[in-house]
Parts: sequence; structure tokens; C-alpha cells
Amino acid sequence: MRREDWGGVVDLIERVVGEEDLLASVVGGVRATVREVAVLPAADIAGHTRALLAAATRALAAGRGPTEAELSFVEELAHTRARQGVPIEAVLGAIHVAERAIWSRARDTAAGSGIDAGLLLDARELYDDWAEAVRARLIRAHREAVAAGSHAPAAERDLTVLRRLLVGGSAAGLAAAEAGLPVGGGLWVLVARPGEHGLEQSLREQAAQALVAHVDGLLVAVLTRAPAVRAAGGTAGVAGGTAGVAGPAEPEELSGARRLALAALTAAESTGRTGAVHVADVAVLAAVADRADLAAMLTDRHRAAWTALGAQARPVALAVRAWLEAGREVGAAAGRLFVHPNTVRNRVQRFAEATGIDPFDTFGAMNAWWLCCTWLAAVEGAPAGPASGSPAGTGPSGAGSFPRG
Repeated sequence: MRREDWGGVVDLIERVVGEEDLLASVVGGVRATVREVAVLPAADIAGHTRALLAAATRALAAGRGPTEAELSFVEELAHTRARQGVPIEAVLGAIHVAERAIWSRARDTAAGSGIDAGLLLDARELYDDWAEAVRARLIRAHREAVAAGSHAPAAERDLTVLRRLLVGGSAAGLAAAEAGLPVGGGLWVLVARPGEHGLEQSLREQAAQALVAHVDGLLVAVLTRAPAVRAAGGTAGVAGGTAGVAGPAEPEELSGARRLALAALTAAESTGRTGAVHVADVAVLAAVADRADLAAMLTDRHRAAWTALGAQARPVALAVRAWLEAGREVGAAAGRLFVHPNTVRNRVQRFAEATGIDPFDTFGAMNAWWLCCTWLAAVEGAPAGPASGSPAGTGPSGAGSFPRG
């Protein structure tokens, strides 16, 4: 066989592999045919397929078997699929689907390119020799990876997978596939304090629907369905405690969902809510808690009002907050504070005069509530009504007085 004849075959294979629609067609065929691989992100399948095709083409061009570098890539692929829980039969099945599509395209193209059928057959035989060595290494590496994973404690495996899920992006998509989480309807993230033992036990009993671990000092779970709040304050399928929930989200979006679930938890705790609290139900509270920079601007804007209120600043802030949280019901706020209803009315009026904020206006009420919460957070534990008229230990300049993010 002349070198130029072989070069023509190699050029044909390179053209086929480089055709824009081929890779998409291969990925679509794999996902439609091999169920265990169908849950993987298309980008993951495409990336590994592209790398294998490039390696095979290089081997055909050189008329050789696989190099050690190519076999190392195959081992990495085997370890990845083993971690994802994809059985070796499915991995081999996906490769077979890809091979069939590629060589079918090559035969069709060769017929119109003047390539001798015998040369194409020689190329296929050389490819089969290369592929046989690749399959042997793939099977061995996959079995070794499965054996190594089976010896790791279940809690350790869950934590490892959960951390990869919470990274977001493509890593989360692979981790979801590895954990066997169905993602068609989206996933939910639940965050709670570690001391919620009843909640943790309930979550762990739902092994098929939840991946649970302690991550960075918090109890975190990724769920395949949303926990519903019971009237008694608990959750359907999740017993007791308080938890923040966000979702549904795709695996790639779980990093952001975790942040929102934590914001929901903080908001729920600040208002005494129990059960599983979705971030959408406390959206304003969650947004407020996440914007310390705006809180600092708000308090700076009304620092003079705090000074003007003097010793009454803290009682006024308590009254306005209680009144707003009671739906502007003076009687309810007075009962909560153990004061006369007129006292609440007078303090709300004083707040409006000092700040210029109208607490009867919808947006004014939101600003008033946020400002009072920030004031009270700044003086928590400090004596009420310091002589300076500012939070204890600070002056009107505000150095150290209010959170500044």
C-alpha cells in the first residue's frame, strides 16, 4: 500500500470526525440509546467523545496502537464514570454507539471520494486493534475504581459528592449523575443548623430522595422533591426544626441555591418561623440580610435621627418594628411590648418626624422596618439610651456603631 493511499484514508477519517454535525449526532445517539449515560450532561459526553476520536485518528495516521498517554486518559474516563455510578456495560455501550455512527459516516463519505473499500477496511481493522487495547484498560480501570469506592464509608462518599454538587457548574452535573439524582424536575437545597437532630434523622431516612452531610458547619441536603410545610410548623417528610430551602434548580445552579437556602434559614430564624421555609416566602428578609452595604447606607443617611431621638432611640425602634411586624395593629404591638397602645402611636409618630420616613407608605414601611432592625442589631446587648444618643461606645460619626458590610 502506497503512503499516499493511506494518507487519503486518514484524511477521510479526519474530515468525518471534523464535520460539525457528527459530534452532536453521536451525543444524541448515545443519550437516546444508553439509559445510564443519558443523565449525564451533553457537554460531558461530547468532551470525552471528542478526545477519544482525536486519539483514534492520531493512532490511524501513525499506524500504531494506543500510547500510554492515551491509555491514561482512558483510565481517567473509567474513574469518572465509576464515580458517577455508570456501569462498565453502559460505558462500553456508549462507545459502541459512537463507533457505529462514525464508521457508517466514513463508509458513506468514502463511496463519493474515490477511496478504495479495501483501504477503508484496513483502517477499520487497525482501529479495532487500537480500540481493543483501549477497552481492556477501560474495563480494568473501571473495576478498580468501583472496588476502591466500595471501601469508602458511605458518609464520606456522600460528603464528597455533596461538596461537588454545591460547587455548581459542570462539576455539579457530573456529581448529580454519580449520586443517581433524577434532575428532570429540578433539585432543592435545604440548609439547617447541625443541632436539628430530628430533622437530620428524618432526612437520612429518605436516602433515595436526599443526599445529606455536614458542610462547613451546617446541615445541608440536596433533595429531589420540595419539602412541604405542615400546619404544626414541621414539614412533610421532614420532622421538626427550622430549615431554609431553595429550588427547584438544575445541578449547575446548586451553588446559588445553597446561598439562597442559607439566606432563607437566617430570615426564618430572625422571625421565629419553624419548619422548612422556602426563600421565596421570605424574599424581602433574605434580600435585606444579604445587603449589609445598603444597610450601612441606610443607617448613615439617618444617623442624625438616631442622635435626635436620644435616650428614646431604642424604644422607638422597638415600637416601630413591632408595629410593622404586627401589620400596623397598634394593640397587637402594644401587647408584644407590654406598653399602652398610645405609647406605640407616639413612638411611631416620633420616628416619622425624626427620619422623614412615612411608615404608612408601602416602601416607606420597608425602609422603616429595615432601619429599625439595623439600629437594634447595632445596640444589641448595650444599655438603652446612652448619653451620647448613639449606640453605646460610639459617637454620631458612627465609627463602630452600625454594620457596614
